[in-house]
Amino acid sequence: MKKNLAEFIGTFWLVMAGCGSGLIAGRFEDLGIGLLGVSLSVGLAVMAMIYAVAHISGAHFNPAVTLGAWAGGRLPAGSIGSYFVSQVLGALVAATVLYLLVTDRGGSIGNFAANGYGEHSPGGYSMTAAIITELVLTFLFVFIILGVTDERAPQGFAGIAIGLALTSAHLISIPVTNTSLNPARSISQAVFVGDWALAQLWLFIVVPLAGGVAAGYAYHYLKQ
Repeated sequence: MKKNLAEFIGTFWLVMAGCGSGLIAGRFEDLGIGLLGVSLSVGLAVMAMIYAVAHISGAHFNPAVTLGAWAGGRLPAGSIGSYFVSQVLGALVAATVLYLLVTDRGGSIGNFAANGYGEHSPGGYSMTAAIITELVLTFLFVFIILGVTDERAPQGFAGIAIGLALTSAHLISIPVTNTSLNPARSISQAVFVGDWALAQLWLFIVVPLAGGVAAGYAYHYLKQ
């Protein structure tokens, strides 16, 4: 339960900071948060929470990372389900808080930072581009996580490396898909948007999970 609670809190903070920075601060042009600000918000949030709870749960906050850890021999199969549930619930609670804040003054939630492709991509990118982006970046992100948390890697710097990697991934992929790399984050926003977001949600569940598994097997092969 302690591991599950840590995953719940960590995922809550990830969604709250990442999606919230765009939905709330991003609506005020004079704040100038922009693409860089949102990307940094996500990276810094993950970095902080890694140092807070990595020693408890491993600080996954993402089903793709959990599957990657399993494929890489870092997590028993029996823990996957409870981690998934904790992460999705944490993301949903964060999305609920954001919904209450965004609609506080009668405002519309708009796309609610949901992930999409085609006409729902921030830059109008196709489904093929979305698949490539989410697969490649999730693979690299999970691969980096497994590498910097290896017992042979320099100790004490994993949180920094992971946070910066996630920031870089967002700088690349926000224009393409609004950045998922994380099925829990995608589910939480799509539930509130409904309609097109739910129709396109399959991509942001299947592709990041595939990228995470591929990264886990790849790193496990390299370290042997």
